[in-house]
Amino acid sequence: MITRTASARYEGFGKDGKGHVSSQSGVLSDTNYGFNTRFEDGAGTNPEELIAAAHAACFTMALSFALAREGFSGGTLETKAAVKLDKDGDGFSITRSDLTLSASVPGIDADKFAEIAAGAKANCPVSKLLKAEITLTYTLSE
Repeated sequence: MITRTASARYEGFGKDGKGHVSSQSGVLSDTNYGFNTRFEDGAGTNPEELIAAAHAACFTMALSFALAREGFSGGTLETKAAVKLDKDGDGFSITRSDLTLSASVPGIDADKFAEIAAGAKANCPVSKLLKAEITLTYTLSE
């Protein structure tokens, strides 16, 4: 089993709060996030952008490996993921992730490519996560 970690800290609450997110690799290191980066054009990141990056990267890698298993090589894959955040009652819901792929795979039949791409979409670990059980453990201090 491989475990990767990230952490977030939020100081203050609501619109006035300021957050920082960091990742195990250090690619994100106290990167700003908050209301202004999620709902406005503030400098920093937001959860939807991070999910989109993860989904695009995961799907593209899964497709790359699936194509290699089928004997294809030497092509390119470029994927954009657009994660949608919609109003949901008093809150919000992430309602979808739209993957847009531009691919160059020499020698592949269109039907075979569609089959392999659909399998990668369904089976990449981030696609599975977006349907997975989520657990929470916590401690509370005053």
